[in-house]
Amino acid sequence: MGQVGRFAIATLLVLGILAVTTDADLQMNYYAKSCPKAEQIVLDYVKEHIPNAPPLAAALIRMHFHDCFVRGCDASVLLNTTASTGNQTEKVAPPNQTLRGFDFIDRVKALLEAECPGVVSCADVISLVARDAVVATGGPFWNVPTGRRDGVISNVSEARAQIPAPFSNFSTLQTDFANKGLHLKDLVVLSGAHTIGIAHCTSFTNRLYNFTGVGDQDPALDSEYAANLKANKCKFINSTTKVEMDPGSFRTFDLSYYRLVLKRRGLFQSDAALLTDSRTKSFITQILDGSLTNFYQEFATSMEKMGRIGVKTGSAGEIRKHCAVVNS
Repeated sequence: MGQVGRFAIATLLVLGILAVTTDADLQMNYYAKSCPKAEQIVLDYVKEHIPNAPPLAAALIRMHFHDCFVRGCDASVLLNTTASTGNQTEKVAPPNQTLRGFDFIDRVKALLEAECPGVVSCADVISLVARDAVVATGGPFWNVPTGRRDGVISNVSEARAQIPAPFSNFSTLQTDFANKGLHLKDLVVLSGAHTIGIAHCTSFTNRLYNFTGVGDQDPALDSEYAANLKANKCKFINSTTKVEMDPGSFRTFDLSYYRLVLKRRGLFQSDAALLTDSRTKSFITQILDGSLTNFYQEFATSMEKMGRIGVKTGSAGEIRKHCAVVNS
């Protein structure tokens, strides 16, 4: 065998070892010895508070999604802009200005710090809280392997560029998800979280009032539904008015979101975009033809996959003492 062949094999072996090492660093019950009560502390707090504020579950899973799509699942979305450096963080990017749940994460982190100082990462807190919040609303459970470490860099421009926007078309969504190692099926399945979602009118009013810049309506949006939105919830455009993404069922993690999409009643252009490609439309049909249990299994698989995007493990990053600031 020549030198090139031996080098290629050696390279593959090294890459394989690195891949195995990375997977091993993120594992179930990572804190079993270092902070045995960690996951129970998170669960207890979520179970105590989410039933009194079910919409917060959607906000927390959205935070998890936005975090993972920029620099991986490293809690960089939690970092505040610092006056001393002038660095604007992800938190102030337009896609994140409507995020909610930062105080919730801070309170959970404070409980963990009281139990095990400097042990449990903010990145793991986001991942665990998102899962437990969805379960608390009656939604699916998924495994959350832990061992993530917190990033020390957060940049507003990266958030603008990398978080999939509600006005994205299919090709943009496909690229955004592929860049994170996610497939079209993941796109469709993860969009199912919109079943408990709340949208601000400003996220989709262009579809109602000015779709192509001449005061028109998006023809891909059901006209009767659009008329209802214009007459009621989104009659006046502002940044505070909210609309249920799955009207009448937004407190239940079910399949009705997909039925609405097929009826052209998804609020976002990104929802409507799922019908513009035969593959994603077929996935929607398959989900609706199957059982809720099957969908929960698919959702669990995609969520665990998303939770592994770009994770920092080992000696990378740090374990923040306070989630909004890097350690001094």
